[in-house]
Amino acid sequence: MERKKILIITYYWPPAGGPGVQRWLKFVKYLPEFEIEPLVYCPENPHYPILDETLHTEVSSGLKIFKQPIKEPYQFAQLFSKTDTKKISSGIIPKAKKQSLIQKLLLFIRGNFFIPDARKNWVKPSIEFLTPLIEKEGIDTIITTGPPHSLHLIGLELKSLFSLKWIADFRDPWTTIGYHEQLKLTAKSQKRHKELEQKVLQAAHAIIVTSFNTKKEFELKTQQPIHVITNGYDKVLNVKTEKDKNFSIAHIGSLLSDRNPKLLWEVLSELCSEIADFKDHLEIKLIGVVSEEIVKSLSEHQLIAYLKNYGYVSHKEALEHQKKSQILLLIEINSTATKAIIPGKLFEYMISETPIVAIGPEDSDVETIIRHTNTGAYFNYSDKARLKQHITTCFEDFLNGSLRVNAIGLEPYSRRSLTKQLAEVVEMV
Repeated sequence: MERKKILIITYYWPPAGGPGVQRWLKFVKYLPEFEIEPLVYCPENPHYPILDETLHTEVSSGLKIFKQPIKEPYQFAQLFSKTDTKKISSGIIPKAKKQSLIQKLLLFIRGNFFIPDARKNWVKPSIEFLTPLIEKEGIDTIITTGPPHSLHLIGLELKSLFSLKWIADFRDPWTTIGYHEQLKLTAKSQKRHKELEQKVLQAAHAIIVTSFNTKKEFELKTQQPIHVITNGYDKVLNVKTEKDKNFSIAHIGSLLSDRNPKLLWEVLSELCSEIADFKDHLEIKLIGVVSEEIVKSLSEHQLIAYLKNYGYVSHKEALEHQKKSQILLLIEINSTATKAIIPGKLFEYMISETPIVAIGPEDSDVETIIRHTNTGAYFNYSDKARLKQHITTCFEDFLNGSLRVNAIGLEPYSRRSLTKQLAEVVEMV
């Protein structure tokens, strides 16, 4: 049987580091097992704030990859401030009252002159590039994945030019995502974002989202079929790694100022004072991009002596830290908008054989997954007493050598199982 050809239009592709690249890197890896031949279209010269050259090894040598240059505004923005530009492009946005005039200006320009995002100028050149390619390769299905959501505008235009099927994949929501409020949007810009979002949701033949809360949101905006395909894990890291000797509490991934878990720092600081040997064993590991406000907060709670700030590490090293640590932290902003956010690292956490301690809003999809898989404990921001008791119990188990997790029901979140779901959606449209 001849394989079905699909074109995946993505901004993030190796050597991009961070979570944005993992989803479609893995889908592409497994799609051929389901009689689907993926082709990838991505930028030739993108501005990736984080790089991970090791991910090149996960790309099949036979995969057809097409690239087109992209003009991004960040090079121009660096004329104002190279440091601020890098921070903002990495997602590090200071709180409004702490923003400099340059930061406010950059955010205003980003939010109001680049709708829906800073990659908007890649849309027209991409359509010109892909028009002959689609005919030449015999492609009948395209998938756009965002953010950046400007890539969905490529799908919107291609659908109007060809009789092909279009699936829009939303790794995050569009107009309700947390940082949207920080872009200093005018009323006119807000309206334009919502108009573009509505066009995409109404025109795509099918929509894929990564959480059930996002599905509920989009169901109020479109009648098109919406499928939940979460992120997931690829395979268990086959490496013999001894657990850390200390009571290590690790957060892996970006920890930005809006996600500062002061509740946790208060608990750890109190336990250092109340339990005789707690401070002798405590180790706080931050692995990834960390805002200055997080470090300052740790200092204010007398925890800076226990901090190991690793910065960004390769994906392989991150997996090793997940295996070695005694507890894995997952922190989300206490907001209704973040109930739908399921960080990709959650699924790698789940197979690490390391207990998860998650803090976030009530009724989040993360809480549901952790509860159903028995991979840790979830706390709201009002749960200080319960969180303190849980950390105390974990520490006692650590001293006794019995701190472990007994996960269940993980197979549905494997990348192969999720790719099977994707293949079924492709066949449906």
